[in-house]
Amino acid sequence: MSDLLSLAGEDRGFVAGEIAFVASPASIAQEAREALAARYGQCPPEKAAVVVALGGDGFMLETIHSIVLQHGMPVYGMNRGSVGFLMNNYHEDGLLARLSQSQAAELHPLRMHAITATGSVEEALAFNEVSLLRQLRQAAKIRILVDGRVRLEELSCDGVLISTPAGSTAYNLSAHGPIVPLSANLLPLTPISSFRPRRWRGALLPSSADVLFEVLEADKRPVAAVADFTEVRNVVSVAVSEDRGVSVTVLFDPDRGLSERIIAEQFTV
Repeated sequence: MSDLLSLAGEDRGFVAGEIAFVASPASIAQEAREALAARYGQCPPEKAAVVVALGGDGFMLETIHSIVLQHGMPVYGMNRGSVGFLMNNYHEDGLLARLSQSQAAELHPLRMHAITATGSVEEALAFNEVSLLRQLRQAAKIRILVDGRVRLEELSCDGVLISTPAGSTAYNLSAHGPIVPLSANLLPLTPISSFRPRRWRGALLPSSADVLFEVLEADKRPVAAVADFTEVRNVVSVAVSEDRGVSVTVLFDPDRGLSERIIAEQFTV
């Protein structure tokens, strides 16, 4: 069975009273949570069969990190935010049927292992991307190694990121990186406003790759590392690899599964 799944038409049999509704602080999301909880019942996350996240993509990532990873249930999002790429359309009616007929996408995160200038070690998971960003006015200088081999001796840039396929439509796309289908088993490596080398536009790496970023002139050109929304400042090296021992299941309506959304995004103008 593929590690990135698209299961159409599987009857999951969710019932009222076993759903945990969570919402972003936005009033539109809070109102939706109250309405849905009154209609379908509210279950504590630790006892729920599924969590329904109400908000935008950022809140979906927060829900994955704070609830789904801890309790292991699938998550189904409904858009009460802005873009909502990871979310389904919001409707109060027919939620149990939508949940039961949903498609599942199983996602693996990137694991970031960052070492700071003081020698402290920080780890974090990223379901979208791990990015390195300059902290001050001067460009960062970063050496890039893949599987122990130096591939780029010095990248002078605002930053660089490595993304998951699911995250390739987010910051990676904004930085002019390629969109990657879920089944491709590839990780986009994308520079952010690179100055030297001017013609380097990034790379597509196998999902098994071990990537190491070494910060050059770290005292003069400090760099922060960010895994989704976990930020570590003043890093000197950052190792990133896909963690296939960790997975989450995100549910989508049958007509707009995650694989379809990623393909459709490539034709959006």
